[in-house]
Amino acid sequence: MAAVRGVVTCVRVSAAFYSTRSAGRTPLSQKWTVLQQNARRFSTNQSGRAYIWPATAVGVACGLTAGAALYLTRRKNPVGAKSAPTFEHDPTPGGFRTNLPEFSLQEVSRHKTKADRIWITYKSGVYDITEFVESHPGGSSKILLAAGGAVEPFWAMYAVHKDNPEVFELLEPLRIGNISRKDLIEMQRTKKSDPNDPFASEPGRHPALAPSSSKPFNAEPPAELLVDNYITPNELFFVRNHLPVPQVDMKNYVLTVGGEGLKKHSFTLDELKEKFKHRKMVATIQCAGNRRSNMMEVKKIKGLSWGIAAISNAEWTGVFLSDILAHLGLADPEKRGELKHVQFEGLDLDPEKAPYGGSIPIEKALDPSGDVLLAWDMNGEPLSRDHGFPLRVIAPGIIGARQVKWLSKVWVSPDESPSHWQQNDYKGFAPQVDWDTVDFKKSPAIQEYPVQSAICEPKDGAVWDNEEEVTVRGYAYSGGGREIIRVDVSADGGKTWHPTELVAKPNQGYNRTWAWTLWEADVPLPKDSKGKEVELCAKAVDSAYNTQPESFKPYWNLRGVVANAWHRVHIKVEDDEDN
Repeated sequence: MAAVRGVVTCVRVSAAFYSTRSAGRTPLSQKWTVLQQNARRFSTNQSGRAYIWPATAVGVACGLTAGAALYLTRRKNPVGAKSAPTFEHDPTPGGFRTNLPEFSLQEVSRHKTKADRIWITYKSGVYDITEFVESHPGGSSKILLAAGGAVEPFWAMYAVHKDNPEVFELLEPLRIGNISRKDLIEMQRTKKSDPNDPFASEPGRHPALAPSSSKPFNAEPPAELLVDNYITPNELFFVRNHLPVPQVDMKNYVLTVGGEGLKKHSFTLDELKEKFKHRKMVATIQCAGNRRSNMMEVKKIKGLSWGIAAISNAEWTGVFLSDILAHLGLADPEKRGELKHVQFEGLDLDPEKAPYGGSIPIEKALDPSGDVLLAWDMNGEPLSRDHGFPLRVIAPGIIGARQVKWLSKVWVSPDESPSHWQQNDYKGFAPQVDWDTVDFKKSPAIQEYPVQSAICEPKDGAVWDNEEEVTVRGYAYSGGGREIIRVDVSADGGKTWHPTELVAKPNQGYNRTWAWTLWEADVPLPKDSKGKEVELCAKAVDSAYNTQPESFKPYWNLRGVVANAWHRVHIKVEDDEDN
């Protein structure tokens, strides 16, 4: 199997290329042996959970945006805290070199293709990695994610690069210059924000996230990075915000819990942690609009143009909502009366000061096997601002829109949430319904997501240099706790199918499978595919034997939700004459 299966393997670099730049240095094979030994260490989060970082991650070391360096600097140092650079000669890796030319960040950003030369930055340095791209151990697609920008945010994701002299010895021979003094000063200069802009205090984000909108911020990671880790790194978890990100003062934060005919309770975060049993759970969150851009190929849709990566997987820590509701006396079904829904409100507000909200059926909320969490930790760390600090709802198996962030209120009611996003959004309709005829009252709010899968590697438009088989990797997931039992892949547009290996899957029990499955396969290419385009397809089957539909056309809907038809990727197989 060509793809990496959870262990860090030795990476390969063109010795011929490196030898022209490293006379008198340690032999290349020895350098990569050291890197391999370092990379085999486990990376652990604060909870002690171990993660194995795949070999594809190692290659990110050699390529990647100068604005990103600013992001990391600001996380460690308040804006304006550092004095202006002195621009003295600094021989350390990435240091300012007075004997080298300077390039503006704008100039660096133009160098993203082989034709224009591929440049990246590290600290003050500018590097030309054009010849190295094809030898990149993680594949050219990984390194090209960072073309025209900075490597630091990507190094931060993979511990093998941290303070590793062997990595710098590989990078520094590719040095061609410095970031311009003007840009270096600007990177440290305090920038004033508009006090009237509700988005003025937004948090920093990883530059690998590709935004589909900036205000509010919504973004997804590159698909080829998504499947590198079963547990999605926090900084690469997709972001879905409907409103400005609130700033929460923990001195004043309380969670209000109550309902019609029930006594109202207020809890601080510390009180929640002290009063109720802590729970951990691995669960996938998927936006209802994931893969909307695929459905848009049938007909225009109003909504964010999500690709295939508006989905991520994490380990969450918090308390069961069922424990809290039992504390209110709702464990006894006879005491529920007409109470049918649990409503959630967040601290994010629209221009009229109305909060974002959503609701789930009371049966899901009260069932201990429904595993609904009020979570404060994500992968062993406190929730980031983008992901709901200090508290959010995790309703596994249900679409992300109901999993309210910055949670301020839990209310049990006979009715669904009156929120716009519950009543007039995230609903499906027949293909003939348009914006002139739609009536949102006639369609139920989406709760569980249907079965889904997508091909993350190779990406659409890739050129494949092997005429016999193609290595395909992706994810699969189904809502409602249904397990993925099979993923099939085709290399001829769906005429013939091949089984995949489910390389990473949860073991969470019947109807409690809340996490995704990662899969891969080496798929034979059609015999006559040399020099031609090949259509790859993927479809998943869940434990209820639901499978993905062949096309979007029969169930296209004006909001572009639950887009789960076969995922199709087109690649070109190289002809010998192309080389």
